[in-house]
Amino acid sequence: MAGLPANVFVLGLDEVNLHALHDLPHLSRYRFHPLLSVADLTESDEIDFPALLDEAQRQLDGFDGSVDAIIGYWDFPVSSMVPILCERLGLPTTSLRAVVTCEHKYWSRLEQQKVTDAHPAFGIVDLEADPKPPPEVGFPMWLKPVKSFSSDLAYKVHDEAEFADAVERIRAGIGRVGQPFDHVLGMLDLPPEIAEVGGQACLAEAAVGGEQATVEGYVHRGEVRVQGVIDSLNYEGTSSFLRYQYPSRLPAEVTDRLIDISTRVLERIGLDESTFNIEYFWDRDTGAINLLEINPRLSQSHARLFEAVDGVPNHQCMVGLALGEDPELPHRAGEHDFAGKCFLRRFADGVVRRVPTAEEIEQVQRDVPGTAIAIIPAEGDRLSDLPGQDSYSYELADVFIGARDEADLEEKFRRCSQALNFEYD
Repeated sequence: MAGLPANVFVLGLDEVNLHALHDLPHLSRYRFHPLLSVADLTESDEIDFPALLDEAQRQLDGFDGSVDAIIGYWDFPVSSMVPILCERLGLPTTSLRAVVTCEHKYWSRLEQQKVTDAHPAFGIVDLEADPKPPPEVGFPMWLKPVKSFSSDLAYKVHDEAEFADAVERIRAGIGRVGQPFDHVLGMLDLPPEIAEVGGQACLAEAAVGGEQATVEGYVHRGEVRVQGVIDSLNYEGTSSFLRYQYPSRLPAEVTDRLIDISTRVLERIGLDESTFNIEYFWDRDTGAINLLEINPRLSQSHARLFEAVDGVPNHQCMVGLALGEDPELPHRAGEHDFAGKCFLRRFADGVVRRVPTAEEIEQVQRDVPGTAIAIIPAEGDRLSDLPGQDSYSYELADVFIGARDEADLEEKFRRCSQALNFEYD
């Protein structure tokens, strides 16, 4: 009936993102419903894609009311489930083919090179036979599965010995995501070169560097629209993120180039009615730009940054598109001029014996205004067993900060880091 709130089903709805959804303007227009749990979708040792799809469909069929939209902000399998479920119910969505083209790292590279040379050299490594570095790619290079979570199983290698070690590690772990991803590939009419390598292949890419930035936005009715450009800074001498910060400090002519490349690539792939974020390196000395990867979804890590600076989280784009609407986004209407998501990390494994208490966290948030802290491990966790970590460090806490400028952001993170007390074996 007209005037009733829209029923929006959220795959893997968690508390953090529920808060972000509840911060949307016109909240009374929506009623959010969980669809499968976060544990079902992201924490299981085995991803049974057909079973997850069937259970999601069962829950939707059992709902006593209209299903008006289905959304998700997680990586695979959620990213592939959303277009499948939406297409079944006749809801606005992008195509499964476009999503998979973005997420299959080799397929994505093949499409990128048709419209731009702003990408590193790349080639497939055959894990089945006698793996060798592809002739197109020299050392140092990155080895990674064509589909994985975050930076899991991604290794930077400098010689043949490191190459062989990384190959063995990838072989041992590639099946967890690769096997269910193969199931999704089987639902598509694939180009021959993608059908040949499948979803459990390994990609080698030339190691590139520079200042890292992400273009985030959405595509509506074929028009690519950019919400903002976010900088990504690493811990010195590592490939592990120190923080994301917004707005970008890159020169305007560089962000204009990033947006132009993003537009051409997304139009080539055919992504539509979808949020996206695309990661890049820009070399200040040479001016070279290299596209790292395309994610056909919003970045959860950027939600509070957009809210702090612009006034609404990027979830506004996701919900609007899912309801067939053109999202209305304010600009620089937030409480802060600058914002960041900072990562408190440990670079050695260990068992966590103490984490900051809820009372301690609340005290830090009071002492350092404009901050929100999320602790990642629990007492008793071994850091190397935590899901979603990169290959070189372990995330202890996410610290969201609203600030006046970059210096204010750095000072607030320093104070939070010193106040958060962890203990390990």
